[in-house]
Amino acid sequence: MTTQKFMGANSLIDRLTAQVGSRETALKLLRSRGQMKEGSEELTPAGLARNSMTAEERAKDRASKLSGKKASAYTYNPDTNRATLKRK
Repeated sequence: MTTQKFMGANSLIDRLTAQVGSRETALKLLRSRGQMKEGSEELTPAGLARNSMTAEERAKDRASKLSGKKASAYTYNPDTNRATLKRK
């Protein structure tokens, strides 16, 4: 999988570009999410926060925001880029 080259922190744009297939599309998505300033390639504070996370941290953060549970309650699968609740 191409996106597994960009699993670490500070690779938000590269990873999203690999996922969507185009740098321009990736930049449009980041701007629409409020993670990049309009008309530039500068990340907003929210974008800088996401960029400082690894792919695993972002997946766990997405899942925890949806459920209201702590990010530590999740386990990460790099093959699917998904976080699922840990089994008890």
